[in-house]
Amino acid sequence: MTDDTAARWRGWRAAAEDALYGPEGFYRRPEGPAGHFRTSVHASALFAGAVARLLCRVDEALDRPAALDLVDLGAGRGELVTGVLAALPAEVAARVRAYGVEIADRPEGLDPRVEWLTDSPKGITGLLFANEWLDNVPVEVAEVDSAGLPRLVYVREDGTERLGEPVAGAEAEWLARWWPLAPEEGLRAEIGLPRDTAWASAVTTLDRGLAVAVDYAHTLDTRPPFGTLTGFRAGRETAPVPDGSCDITAHVALDACATAAAAASAGALPDARLLTQRAALRALGVTGARPPLTLASTDPAGYVRALAGAGEAAELTAPGGLGDFGWLVQSVGIPDPLDEP
Repeated sequence: MTDDTAARWRGWRAAAEDALYGPEGFYRRPEGPAGHFRTSVHASALFAGAVARLLCRVDEALDRPAALDLVDLGAGRGELVTGVLAALPAEVAARVRAYGVEIADRPEGLDPRVEWLTDSPKGITGLLFANEWLDNVPVEVAEVDSAGLPRLVYVREDGTERLGEPVAGAEAEWLARWWPLAPEEGLRAEIGLPRDTAWASAVTTLDRGLAVAVDYAHTLDTRPPFGTLTGFRAGRETAPVPDGSCDITAHVALDACATAAAAASAGALPDARLLTQRAALRALGVTGARPPLTLASTDPAGYVRALAGAGEAAELTAPGGLGDFGWLVQSVGIPDPLDEP
């Protein structure tokens, strides 16, 4: 970034946009996100296997179309879409059109079946899956001043902050509806309006199928009083400094995103469903249950493999960890495939 950029004050949305996605941004670094933090995709192949089973359920609900779309939105280096393709039954995989959507260049050695795009394709028939995408859609940050008024937080490239002008217009309306702040100095909120818009736009790319957003999240009755803006670098949480050296992320108001998608469809979509990753993965067969001890005597190697899988499943569904991720599930023209049979 230029010296002028480093010295000037900007809202968090513009600063994070440059820091994450600019020419020298964090998401353009060669090591990719996996070099700095671990997602469910990196934790276990069981996650991609569960998404593969979800795609198969979508396929059945669509009556097995000749072309079945799989869109990995915010694809990183293609880890999820690659894992899903590997886990699919051959008959389903043969009909899949796979897309990785990411601002970074196509990774070397990526499965040639995956088309690499910077924007989601239109007219999707299948599954759009956004794993930890919305938390990296930059947003403005608001903080209550000494007079009890919410103001935008400005930041410089070195992470220094100060308060700017009062929150106004659509952003003030969003705060009043989705994250009302008491007039107590120091309370903070992330204004999720850009994420609402991004998710509504993503859902409109589906003609028929399922859209899923997975992220650390909160709802209206669980908003944190001081916000969640933070950074990650080399596997550790750190201060969010918008200089391109770290990830900058904040938890997602998934309830607001769900409402925005419904509003954008003018009532054409059914209500979205919010559930925990723990509940979603259990519905897809990932339970974390330990294998029976009798297997240890009849098939010792199988027992060891099953025990390792149970440990990985437990991590994916753990309370206080990955299991607390929120899943926002939006069906378009099909029944919800995560409904219990």
